[in-house]
Amino acid sequence: MSEAPATIIMLGDVVGPPGLRAVFTHLPSFVKKTNADLVVANGENAQRGFGIGKAELEALLGSGVNVVTSGNHVWERAEAAELLAGEDALLRPANYPAGLPGKGTCHVSGRKYEWVIVNLQGRDGLYPIDCPFRTADEIVNKARKEHPAALIVVDFHAENPEEKEALAWHLDGKVSALAGTHTHVQTADERILPKGTGYLTDLGMSGPVDSIIGVKKDICIRRSLSQMPLKMETAEGDASVQGVIFSIDPVSKACVGIERFELK
Repeated sequence: MSEAPATIIMLGDVVGPPGLRAVFTHLPSFVKKTNADLVVANGENAQRGFGIGKAELEALLGSGVNVVTSGNHVWERAEAAELLAGEDALLRPANYPAGLPGKGTCHVSGRKYEWVIVNLQGRDGLYPIDCPFRTADEIVNKARKEHPAALIVVDFHAENPEEKEALAWHLDGKVSALAGTHTHVQTADERILPKGTGYLTDLGMSGPVDSIIGVKKDICIRRSLSQMPLKMETAEGDASVQGVIFSIDPVSKACVGIERFELK
């Protein structure tokens, strides 16, 4: 490895105002400390726990995030269509059917390196949208031709750990890193696969600590006891930022280091 590794910070799902405040408080100094080349955050829960609006997108970008990925909740707000169609820094899963607003991938320059960020969504336990595996193959093949120097990183927004692992192994050696989002619980299975792809099943959550996946505890408990579809509300109080730093050899494009973190 002739050059210093390229580093990318990926943040777990940002949940509501507490998550936004935590990112604003902790991210700028963390980026400076780590000398990260690029920052990606999943923002589908940034607007009061469901969806994302212009104010939330601007808050994330103003805190040092370069690309905001999303998932199934990105469609929750009425302004989503216009926002997705007009904001290059906001992605939605690429494997939704053709014709919907927005895009699922972007080519972006970091401080020193080129990146292709890919946003995909799983189908197990979610919606029967287009195949994330075949969509990933198409995107990666195209990206390699159009941006041969770029480092390709995937946010796979999925419910099932098996599906996340399967896509990572399918893309091993084809992308530099793949991290899962959606469950809001950070996993401890970070590893580098045999052909060089860095992997973590779930980044975790950037949101209120004293909560159940970012939601008020009493509501989640009553939902479980009653089996009623009670409205979810974002919890308040102290929040943390969870995520991972991938270090990538810019020449071989292989991941050479993974470090999970939680900022409080």
